[in-house]
Amino acid sequence: MSSLHLLSAARLADLVRARTVSPVQLVELHLERIARLNPRLNAFAAVDAGGALAAARETERALAAGAPAGPLCGAPVTIKSAIDVAGLRTETGSRMRVGQVAAADAPLVERLRRAGAIVLGNTNAPELLMAYETDNLLHGRTNNPWDLDRTAGGSSGGEAAAIAAGLSAGGFGSDGGGSVRVPAHFTGICALKPTPGRVPSTGHFPPGLGPFALIGVVGPMARTVEDLALLCEAVVGPEAGDAASVPVDWRPPPESEVRAAVVGYFEDDGATPVTPETRAAVRAAVAAAKRAGFTTRAFRPSGLERARDLWWVMFGLAGGFVIRPSVALNEQDTSPILREFLSLVADEPPLSATRLMDAWIGRDRLRLGLLEEMRDVPVFLCPACSIPAFRHGERQWTVDGATVRYLRRPDIFTYTQWFNLLGNPALVMPGGRSPEGLPIGVQVVGRPYKDELVLEVGARIERELGAYQPPPLASE
Repeated sequence: MSSLHLLSAARLADLVRARTVSPVQLVELHLERIARLNPRLNAFAAVDAGGALAAARETERALAAGAPAGPLCGAPVTIKSAIDVAGLRTETGSRMRVGQVAAADAPLVERLRRAGAIVLGNTNAPELLMAYETDNLLHGRTNNPWDLDRTAGGSSGGEAAAIAAGLSAGGFGSDGGGSVRVPAHFTGICALKPTPGRVPSTGHFPPGLGPFALIGVVGPMARTVEDLALLCEAVVGPEAGDAASVPVDWRPPPESEVRAAVVGYFEDDGATPVTPETRAAVRAAVAAAKRAGFTTRAFRPSGLERARDLWWVMFGLAGGFVIRPSVALNEQDTSPILREFLSLVADEPPLSATRLMDAWIGRDRLRLGLLEEMRDVPVFLCPACSIPAFRHGERQWTVDGATVRYLRRPDIFTYTQWFNLLGNPALVMPGGRSPEGLPIGVQVVGRPYKDELVLEVGARIERELGAYQPPPLASE
């Protein structure tokens, strides 16, 4: 099978369970592709070739002995370098964390291994995860497999690039403002920002505490929506070390709930312009939803502009408050991309307890309002970002005659940031292409704790719309 590396994780696991494909063969194929293509992509922080091959041989022995095979049996996966994988460095791209090695697997990694997945290594991220472009002083810049002159996004950019290029079948990143969804949009794959507390974040750095437990999550990334559901099913469940953990197991929605779901949509938020191709991608997804049997209707929630402002207080200003003291002591070892983030924070008055508390209360009020508005529209479609993947270092663009910017209003990433603040599960899946041939993602958003419904609606749209298309690099 010449395109084995482009099959879904679900299909690969099926082939391994049927003993049509050897797990050792599968891991060797992916390691060969990493050795050949990663020098151009720079998606990996570390590759654990020995550990992956040992796990593959053990899987082969277990299958030969007739042992039960897990749902991810033999599937080669990767993990963002902010999440603990035993024996691998978890430096989050920072010289301030050089030499930090995980003593044990994070709970979600343990659960992936129990489901049969084989970890190939961990992937590159911007320093301390505070950027939408993946670059740092330890590992350098990650490139987009669709165009090496463009970013794969951040902060889970290495993960997205590896999966899109067929160096991994899937894996996990983390998302505090779009950090799995923007890279998925930029690279033409799928990603889910789950409801906080559903996927355990224990073993992630920075830890999910305080306001970050409300807005930051760990989420799956893969080439198909089906694989996202498979990855979620393997890891979802309560975990004592996660401050946001909830005792909600994975439960696929009944057919009656899926059929009854009204799917709303909007093409822009009325404040931040999007490209014509982004609008077209949303329209295509709406048409696909109709073909799949869903009732659709125009629906734009209120309060979105306010939500973005509150997100910036709880992510940007609070993040700067936590990070700035360490950077002040290690400024010569700080990457330009992190200094850029801190300069944006420094443009505003220092975060006060009053401002943080006002933002927290304001967030809860907006969330209650959105839940009421979504009573009859449990799922809706909208853009993932104003533009497709940008060239490395770009920070300003013209869209529909207006200027849009990087982390300054109007911010091209607003479309993902809202749902970190409000706690909604949000899926990004491929929806179209730009004139340059770059992928355009569409976002599918649901009510909190309805992650399963979001994925089921997304899967049905995907079947009508068409799924992952590989970048040219993936076919090499």
